[in-house]
Amino acid sequence: MKAVICKKYGPPEDLVIEEIADLSPGPNDVLVRVKACSVNFPDTLIIRGLYQFKPECPFTPGSDIAGIVEAVGDNVKHLKPGDEVFGMVPFGGFAEQVLVPKHNCFPKPPGMGFELAASFLMTYGTSYHALKDRAQLREGERLLVLGAAGGVGLAAVELGKLMGAQVIAAASTDEKLEICKAYGASETINYRTEDFRARIKAITDGKGVDVVYDPVGGPYSEPAFRSTAWKGRHLVVGFAAGEIPKIPLNLPLLKGSQIVGVFWGKFAMTFPNENMANTMQLVQWQAEGKINPRIHATLQLEEVSKALNMIAKREVKGKVILKI
Repeated sequence: MKAVICKKYGPPEDLVIEEIADLSPGPNDVLVRVKACSVNFPDTLIIRGLYQFKPECPFTPGSDIAGIVEAVGDNVKHLKPGDEVFGMVPFGGFAEQVLVPKHNCFPKPPGMGFELAASFLMTYGTSYHALKDRAQLREGERLLVLGAAGGVGLAAVELGKLMGAQVIAAASTDEKLEICKAYGASETINYRTEDFRARIKAITDGKGVDVVYDPVGGPYSEPAFRSTAWKGRHLVVGFAAGEIPKIPLNLPLLKGSQIVGVFWGKFAMTFPNENMANTMQLVQWQAEGKINPRIHATLQLEEVSKALNMIAKREVKGKVILKI
């Protein structure tokens, strides 16, 4: 089979595409013929050895896949060869075949195309887990989403609106913020041209925000946390800005607020039943037209370096998909 190979940690240009041996499923695996795989920000880190875990080289990046079941392990009862599925793996998705753990492989709804299915699980799974399980977001609360036009950010905007929150979207351009409005943001902040904290104060009448959804880090985290209301929750989702910020610990004390970690991949692997329930809720909402992943671009597998650079340079509004 054909696969993207990371032979050493480095930039996207160091990746190669090679023919490697076909895969065979273990007892708890689903062997999937990949039709599409989305490109996510963690992919830009994992190939550089900068993610939370570091697979040994050589390895194939890519985690969010959709395709057709070719074979199943002896312990897999909910799927069979020929089924159309979507699922998540820690890595291995940028290839013609991938082995998906049975608890992280789901039947694809008939009306959902492969590209859409591949754009769905990581972004919406992360954001729903963050807002529902970690923040326990309540109707009427004020939700501030940083990096709101990216993959997980836009999903958080859409889900926050669906869950009854007042959504404030923060992004770096007016063009990105217009997309956020279309996905449910009632207020927006351009943190390149506006006074970030002053704008939050004006929007919330000085009360602050109840929940911060933060996949950005860098210089925006501390001012966002300083803008939380009493008992606010700051969700640490990622560090797209590159810098891991340091928050003074007197701030949670003074505000009665929480800094809450969000690692959806670990949650999905550790609590498969809870993740399955979340996923089924998301699938239902998508079927009802209540959520709609935005696909920024669809590229071929051979364009993997271009796709990763688009993500790393924060040029993407929504998702980039590799068609395989």
